[in-house]
Amino acid sequence: MSAGGADGAWQDGTALSGGPGVSAVHTLWDSAPPHPGHAAHLNNLPSVTQVTLSNIAEHQEVLEEFKDGFRKFAGLHDTVLYCSLHDPAASCPTGYTTNKTVSVWGSGGRIELTVAKFMGLQKIVQPDWYQSMADGETWQNNTSRKRVRKSVDRTLAHLDECLLVHQNSPELEGVEVFGVVEGGDILEERIRSARETAKRPVAGFCLDGLQMRSLDQDLRFQLTAAVTKELPENKPRLLQGVGRPDEVLASVEAGVDLFEGFFPFQVTERGCALCFSFDISPNPERAVLELNEDREAAGDLEQNGDLDDPTQMTYFEMNLKDKRYQDDFRPLVEGCGCYCCKNHQRAYLHHLLVTNELLAGVLLMIHNTAHYHGFFGALREALASDKLDLLKQRVLKGRCGQTDRKE
Repeated sequence: MSAGGADGAWQDGTALSGGPGVSAVHTLWDSAPPHPGHAAHLNNLPSVTQVTLSNIAEHQEVLEEFKDGFRKFAGLHDTVLYCSLHDPAASCPTGYTTNKTVSVWGSGGRIELTVAKFMGLQKIVQPDWYQSMADGETWQNNTSRKRVRKSVDRTLAHLDECLLVHQNSPELEGVEVFGVVEGGDILEERIRSARETAKRPVAGFCLDGLQMRSLDQDLRFQLTAAVTKELPENKPRLLQGVGRPDEVLASVEAGVDLFEGFFPFQVTERGCALCFSFDISPNPERAVLELNEDREAAGDLEQNGDLDDPTQMTYFEMNLKDKRYQDDFRPLVEGCGCYCCKNHQRAYLHHLLVTNELLAGVLLMIHNTAHYHGFFGALREALASDKLDLLKQRVLKGRCGQTDRKE
């Protein structure tokens, strides 16, 4: 998860990490990206780590026997732990939500969760905050108004039940709850969901269902802005399923504080490296990441940015499987200080990818995580210095596909 927006404060007024613009790591059950066992190769890791019930629900017995929570189990020290329902990097089937249950999908298939089982998992995971149960199956195109209304009603009912159990669970003392705002693409339902959720004793809000690719971008940000206006400014607003840099910037302008950090993982899975520019310093010697002169042309941004198909490239990355990189002995991004760029070249990454070496994913994840969280560092700096427009210009102008390709 990543952040940047209003003041990002908790209900008691304590900021998440001393101020706005906190970034976090997206995790899987069997390893915590960016890579297993190589955390020393990344500086300034995010202050927040996201774990999803879709990845850990089927391992409930293991955590029960361990007894000390997921943070200690995974060796995640000095981090704020956030537990969400679904993995933002994976799509899940629809049609399995009822008035009493929601379903998550792990490696072994579908797992049905009642409120009792959901809250039992929270007691075992022991996060710092968690997303309440929600009916988020309204992100498909052409969802009926009746179905959207039912989604909002179910989500509010789940929230009330979760809060009741939470308040009577000493194991969850000090743990915070984020309410979920649903409503599909219907403005009235979005506002109703936001207003009703804000009446509950929650520490923050998750904006769900706005990640659908079929939703017009202008409408998405209009809905986002309308929802955030209904929510208290002293509680963080997390937008689920949105991670592309241009969409992050637009969402921050619409009032969002927090984002999930799954985008570097998806880029890595494509065998690509992030290479967009975000340096807003007037002094070129202070630039941390500088664009190369012959970046991968990735095609049209709208077509290549379709995250419903995670195999599709975006303008913000280069495809290292391309033959042009087999004799390219430069780092992935000139001036990048990550372990991968300081020690390896594009040609080596190309070789690892075309020979299906596991090390390719490890090195790419190191770079992509460092680059993405460097972007959020620049976002925090831009917010603090009132240079958000300059950052937007830099990011959009410096997209990898924008530079003329050398032959």
